[in-house]
Amino acid sequence: MNKKTLLNLAKAHGTPLFVIDHAELRKNYALFRKHFPRIQTYYAVKVNSDPAVVETFYNLGGSFDVASMQEFHTVYRFIENLPSKKRQDFIWDKIIYANPIKPVETLEELDRYKPLVTYDNEEEIRKIAKYAPNAGLALRLRVPNTGSMVELSSKFGALPGEAVHLITRAHDYGLIVEGLSFHVGSQCTNPENYIQALHLSAGIFAEAKSRGFNLQLLDIGGGFPAAYDASVPKIGSLAKKINYELDRLFPKTVEILAEPGRFLVASAGSAVSKIIGKAVRGDKLCYYVDDGVYHTYSGIIFDHCTYRMKSFKSGPTQLCAVFGPTCDALDTISLAEQLPDLKMGDYLYSNTIGAYSAASSTHFNGFPPATVVHINR
Repeated sequence: MNKKTLLNLAKAHGTPLFVIDHAELRKNYALFRKHFPRIQTYYAVKVNSDPAVVETFYNLGGSFDVASMQEFHTVYRFIENLPSKKRQDFIWDKIIYANPIKPVETLEELDRYKPLVTYDNEEEIRKIAKYAPNAGLALRLRVPNTGSMVELSSKFGALPGEAVHLITRAHDYGLIVEGLSFHVGSQCTNPENYIQALHLSAGIFAEAKSRGFNLQLLDIGGGFPAAYDASVPKIGSLAKKINYELDRLFPKTVEILAEPGRFLVASAGSAVSKIIGKAVRGDKLCYYVDDGVYHTYSGIIFDHCTYRMKSFKSGPTQLCAVFGPTCDALDTISLAEQLPDLKMGDYLYSNTIGAYSAASSTHFNGFPPATVVHINR
């Protein structure tokens, strides 16, 4: 999005403003499909669950990774009027409930939809068998998360050494394990995470086959990095390594899934805020804006992200701090931005803020989330 468009939108809709460019969503989806032609693309809804974003990926023929019933219903509303068989085929072929730990109430509701769900321990097997016996299963593995911005292996995943035992136990309970899943950690810039995870998975496929279990599905999760800066490897470079290992280790009969989220939506989001206060503290110019870490910039806290604040105006710059509107000192966007001398009412903006931002925005301190505007739908 160019600066003129953002500024005009801010003047028309007010601030704080969160802008989603659907042309960018479509471009990123096409790029992912181009580089991973064998992989079925399941958009990770949690990254940005706005129904309009989901609709764009639905219209592109996308599939979906959901991790709550609310996310499931966000997708379901687009298929609820389909004929029953077509609707059920969509759920089975294009939705995975990829939260390994599920409340009983969720399993009871999910059962009638006959979905594919993940699990990673024996207690979850017993719950699924009792409350959602119609579900298909994918075993979530614990794999290396080294170098990823957000690691997930400490919370989820069965050890590779216990994988076949857990597949056997699910079979003992009358459940069908379709395959395996893993996640190398969010914003993964270390290709070796994927390589090691694929090798571990291939070994488990072979061991399971020797025990009479013919796995047919591999979900390689998310982690595909957004281009926040020049240090992030290009998607084509990562794809070349992953595709080579997939073709070498897994026959074409194995269905390959992935759960990109950040890569698809990060660059499609921009935020615009207005300067509501200005002070000099300790010889540093401080700006106060009407958005912050409890709102669109929540990724600073929850996602370990750094978002650059930029000015629509040019001129000599100095080192500045930028704070959000709440009374909490945690509401700090940056202590080191190079910005010009600006006036009250001037605007600042950030690009590449579409992932894990508005999705975790709150109403803390009585300040509402940013207005969301969709363009190029």
